[in-house]
Amino acid sequence: MRAKPRTGRLTDAATDGDRRGTGLGAAEEARRRAELLASTLPPLLVAAERVAATVSQGVHGRRRVGSGETFWQFRQYQPGDPGNRIDWRQSAKSQRVFIRETEWEAAQSVWLWRDGSGSMGYRSSPRLPSKRERATLLLLAAASLLVRGGEYVALLGRDRVPFTGRSAPSRLAEPLHGAREPADSDAGLPPRVPLPRHARLVLVGDFLSPLEDIDRLVRGYGGDAVRGHLLQVLDPAEERFPFAGRTEFRGLEGEPRVLLDRVQNVRADYLERLSAHRSGLADIARAGGWTFASHCTDRRPEVPLMSLYEALANDMRRPGRPAC
Repeated sequence: MRAKPRTGRLTDAATDGDRRGTGLGAAEEARRRAELLASTLPPLLVAAERVAATVSQGVHGRRRVGSGETFWQFRQYQPGDPGNRIDWRQSAKSQRVFIRETEWEAAQSVWLWRDGSGSMGYRSSPRLPSKRERATLLLLAAASLLVRGGEYVALLGRDRVPFTGRSAPSRLAEPLHGAREPADSDAGLPPRVPLPRHARLVLVGDFLSPLEDIDRLVRGYGGDAVRGHLLQVLDPAEERFPFAGRTEFRGLEGEPRVLLDRVQNVRADYLERLSAHRSGLADIARAGGWTFASHCTDRRPEVPLMSLYEALANDMRRPGRPAC
């Protein structure tokens, strides 16, 4: 499943200044880092902000019931509701008793991860973004939407403490730019690190690893009451397998080369296996109380981003969910 066609392989080189032995002060060092990032990151960040701005116009607000002080709505009294929450003025206007609900102002923490393994560098056409580029764009755009809603974000496995504010997307973009996982890391899966109970996870990758490994990961986080969202990013060639004739496939993560004389003869089997793998991912997510969605790099990023954001909003809107 992880072998990719030979054409379209990308080589990503991390660009980072040589900071060894410079003797520069902290302020000068920060300035140099900012200048370096300014030369490489703005197009990515601008694109992410543009996608986030488009999506923000079409989604509902993140308001939810909770223990804040800002009024949200009235609802009819139900048995078990505390008497001190009854709004007698509103109730006097009708024959019913109404409760005054307030907005939940405690921010949630969302931990983000993007697959940086070798297979994410694939793209079947120079006109398309690589899977890594699209996954990074979606992750940064999601972070922008979250911090606009007052939430806290962090990179899974890198940040110890979540953060928020306008600079959050930039802080996330720095370690993601050009980054890929070590060659000996688990293929395409995030690390299993301790998270606060009821934290939220957003995992973006191609998820072509064995289903049993993905199921083990989801179950492990589920044991800590962590809820997550899997967003699969694939290239159109991986989705449709348009190859014909004599074709050589070369793996991007050390797999052996495969040469097929009439590759179109295996198309049906490949598409069947891909469909079964996706169904398995959906089943794993559903069993763990997670969500699953798939996205192809030749389609607009706004659609999966909106679905992801709405899933997070619905998840966090549950009354009584503690902050992390």
